[in-house]
Amino acid sequence: MISLAFFATVVNYLDRQALSVVAPTLRVQFAMSNTEYGRVLFAFMLAYTIMNGFSGVMIDRVGTRVGYALCMLWWSAATLLHALARGVWSLGVLRFLLGLGEAGNWPAGVKVVAEWFPERERALASGIFNSGSAVGAILAPPAIVWIVLRFGWPASFLAVGASGLTWLAVWWMVYRTPEQAGRGASDKPAGRRYGFLELARTPFVFWFTLAKIFMDPAWYFYTFWFPEYLHSARHFDLAAIGRYAWIPFAVAGIGNLLGGWTSARLMRMGIEVTPARNTAVLIFAALMTAAIPAVLVADARWSIALVSIAMMGYTGSTANMLAMPADVLPSAAVASVYGIASMGSGFGGMVFSLATGWAVDRFSYVPVFTGFGLMPLVCVAILWTLAGASARTRTTARLA
Repeated sequence: MISLAFFATVVNYLDRQALSVVAPTLRVQFAMSNTEYGRVLFAFMLAYTIMNGFSGVMIDRVGTRVGYALCMLWWSAATLLHALARGVWSLGVLRFLLGLGEAGNWPAGVKVVAEWFPERERALASGIFNSGSAVGAILAPPAIVWIVLRFGWPASFLAVGASGLTWLAVWWMVYRTPEQAGRGASDKPAGRRYGFLELARTPFVFWFTLAKIFMDPAWYFYTFWFPEYLHSARHFDLAAIGRYAWIPFAVAGIGNLLGGWTSARLMRMGIEVTPARNTAVLIFAALMTAAIPAVLVADARWSIALVSIAMMGYTGSTANMLAMPADVLPSAAVASVYGIASMGSGFGGMVFSLATGWAVDRFSYVPVFTGFGLMPLVCVAILWTLAGASARTRTTARLA
């Protein structure tokens, strides 16, 4: 079951990365500045932010099987339509539609984990399905460059959109809940339904959402801007981007598994779940400061290596943050909670997408890399203090 969530995440990032890989081509064809490119990304993040609040609730209400299928169908259709883009405005509208569908992937994946895995295994299970983001981003540069160079950029969107429809057919035939498969329920009973406002007002959910504002925009930056950074700042052509842009994402895939293993190891040593998760996030968030020297070194090879370390830090942190809602809340609420929290990450992504384009046009990539190297430490501070054990205890008591 977790492999299905993994492959959905692969498809999600193939669809998402298609634009960043073809961005050098589209920016010339559509005469886009960095600021306009930032606005196109803003359109995606705006839809992503809005829909996260609804997709999690929808998945909790209709169930994992139907909810995941609806999200995949929507975002695959939106990806196919990208082949019709003819300018900045039409591209922005299509990115908005894509964001509406892609918002459901992580709430649905988190719900799969909550349904099928006990507490100690959740971070590793989350890391496995989240590693699909790295795998999709690894496959995107060489595969999409190959398609673009031979068939043109519209064909790249048609190809990745079709991959989602293929996944959808398999998912619909295969996925079952543990109860339907005769495996019993997760270790937290589903219980009653929870309202959006009821969950959003709880201490843990509020502070966890705030923490994601300072963590996830770093990943969005690497996902949407790194190929463009290689092109404009390191002078890579499209073929070179296809050869090298996948490397940091390959290293990031290791972080997903290492992050899950780290917290599981800490729990086996006798550390309770909350400090174990928070310690793992701290360790990996510290690695994200490697982004700062990455923009300063002269050799592009060292820059790629340091960005790789920073991205591994992000995925190691995220493997643990994906598991946190299920540590605190019943499985009936985890998709909703992660959807609410992802609204925070989407809001941060919107703001920092616009800020990135503005900063690059007026200054350089140096303040951008520096900011994304330091922001995750703010996330860590929130998890250790405001969203710590006390907030989780008060949240559990309030929802009991």
